Amino acid sequence: MASVEDYGDYETAWCPGCGDFNILKALKAALANLGKSPSEVLMVSGIGQAGKLPQYLNCNFFNGLHGRTLPPATAAKLSNHELTVLAVAGDGDCYGEGGNHLIHAIRRNPDITILVHDNQIYGLTKGQASPTSERGMVSKIQREGVFNNPLNPIALAISQECSFVSRGYAGDVQHLTELLIKAIRHRGLSLVEVLQPCVTFNKLNTFKWYSNRVYKMEDGEYPLDDRVKAFERSLEWGDRIPLGIFYVNERPVLEDNHEVLKEAPLIRHKPQTEKVNGLIDGFM
Repeated sequence: MASVEDYGDYETAWCPGCGDFNILKALKAALANLGKSPSEVLMVSGIGQAGKLPQYLNCNFFNGLHGRTLPPATAAKLSNHELTVLAVAGDGDCYGEGGNHLIHAIRRNPDITILVHDNQIYGLTKGQASPTSERGMVSKIQREGVFNNPLNPIALAISQECSFVSRGYAGDVQHLTELLIKAIRHRGLSLVEVLQPCVTFNKLNTFKWYSNRVYKMEDGEYPLDDRVKAFERSLEWGDRIPLGIFYVNERPVLEDNHEVLKEAPLIRHKPQTEKVNGLIDGFM
């Protein structure tokens, strides 16, 4: 039986009070609750403060390029679909540099959980506006305020029929833990968007700002496969910000489309050198 202690306790480089600490705490609790041992888990990340999270967990992890979290996570899942694969990214990493990868991962629907730390700012590079920054927010670069409209990742994911769409808050570890458990259990691409205040560079969207606005949606408010209802809810932002599961869409996952994976994970297949050589010869 796995425990929270199995995932280690490491010194971090995050600022004191950062929302990332609670995300790490919730993730450890979720994995332990699911009985996942560290050897069964692969964390994949790109660059950024969120991208550091796998370095503070005792499990398999791959740290790659900025915005490129989902491609190696998808490749790893296809290589060994018995692994529990989680991709970790920040709002800039996933919705900016990696936005195109997110859209196409939704189309392919691999059985991966994507955990996005959304602090509405680029924290690692010291405070530029990100795709989700509020219009009018003043940053070190946008001295007269952000003039672009913010991206709504929940609405985007629902519009593209993402298999599981949810939003948590770093100020509520218990609720976030419950969301992560459901997201990891779900078979298909699971988006867990986490509102995560940056205590150093975002002076607008603070813990107090969120705590005065967020509320939990009640179970059974609408059928979770109702895309129109989910989309309507995803547009709610301002004085009240909903948390919870917005949309669930049971679809065949990417792994189901490959007959070769039904026999065993690719890593257990014997190399078929002659066939590979034949394919190469065909291009010569």
